[in-house]
Amino acid sequence: MKYPLMKNNITKKDLSKVIDYLKNDDPILTNSKKCLEFEKRWSDWLDVKYSVFVNSGSSANLLSLTLLKMKFPNGGEVIVPPLTWVSDISSVIQTGFKPVFADIKFENLGMDTNLILKKINKNTRAIFLTYAQGFNCLTKSLLKELKKRNIYLIEDVCESHGATFNGKKLGSFGWTSNFSFYYAHHMSTIEGGMVCTNDEETYQNLRMLRSHGLVREMTNKQMKDSYVNNNPFLNPSFIFTYPSYNFRNTEIGGILGISQLKRIDKNIKLRNDNFLYFLDNLKSDKFFKDYDLKGSSNYAFNLMIREKDQNYIDTLMKQMLKNGVEFRRGSAGGGNQLRQPYLKNIIDDRDLNSFPNTDHIHFFGFYLGNYPSFKKIDIKNLTKIINSA
Repeated sequence: MKYPLMKNNITKKDLSKVIDYLKNDDPILTNSKKCLEFEKRWSDWLDVKYSVFVNSGSSANLLSLTLLKMKFPNGGEVIVPPLTWVSDISSVIQTGFKPVFADIKFENLGMDTNLILKKINKNTRAIFLTYAQGFNCLTKSLLKELKKRNIYLIEDVCESHGATFNGKKLGSFGWTSNFSFYYAHHMSTIEGGMVCTNDEETYQNLRMLRSHGLVREMTNKQMKDSYVNNNPFLNPSFIFTYPSYNFRNTEIGGILGISQLKRIDKNIKLRNDNFLYFLDNLKSDKFFKDYDLKGSSNYAFNLMIREKDQNYIDTLMKQMLKNGVEFRRGSAGGGNQLRQPYLKNIIDDRDLNSFPNTDHIHFFGFYLGNYPSFKKIDIKNLTKIINSA
């Protein structure tokens, strides 16, 4: 592919940090001090109190929903977008909640606040926002209503590291927020993710849930001693509080995260500049260009035709493939999740007419690769290929 979805995020400088560490006598490789250091640096960058480094963004999603289940053992509803990654919805189902869907807006690819508010009822436990492709969809009216109704906000920021709302980074507003450090994202630890929160009890539970439910993972001595004193016939090192998981990451991931975090702000600016140049060079009559870029942190070049035209889409895809342009149809997560077979026997209401914007992107939208090393001349050539379809 001449225009791939992603160039390798991990540089030789990053790898040299790992190699230097491995040259130490008997280096610890499992989750230890480097992971803790990365968590602290990430919290400082995001401006939150606590972060927990895990093995993937999907694991981060599942941990957040597991915590929600601990608060609402009888379940309830969680409002999610139909345009998202599968693990946002599967984590809701796996923890016994019912996913309720609200359509998205073209301007930011995120759930429309007005539609969310219409879906909220007495059974709503949380809003699970996905900030798709680097855009912000958080609003003051949504935050106000959630606070008024005491409904939890969970933020999926996996594709939107560094995006902001009202000058604050996304991921610092919710009860919990989830990030991914997958190969193609703004920064990478090969595989990896982070769960963030400002609530200490949530943080301590996250630390236990990440590692088999072990009490020894807690950093709050008072909370730890409470479990130990209530279980006098158990070895304090092996008290398991919840049926839990092993979602730990490694010291190698921590080292890569520390190294990559140093250049994330610079890379975000380069990506945003690239996206502006990409949009400037696209045909306005054919392609949607009216994105809300305020506070965005572009993850990929969004390409969506304005009108439904299957013949044109077929020609466009042939043109891109012929010229070595890698793309993903349907934008985030492969398009409309309600069309996926995993929801066939789970969701009764699969009326696709209720989600026209998501369905339009499913058939007439794409994303293409954007990365810091993309040269302006190459972006211009890419748009020439697209415009010539």
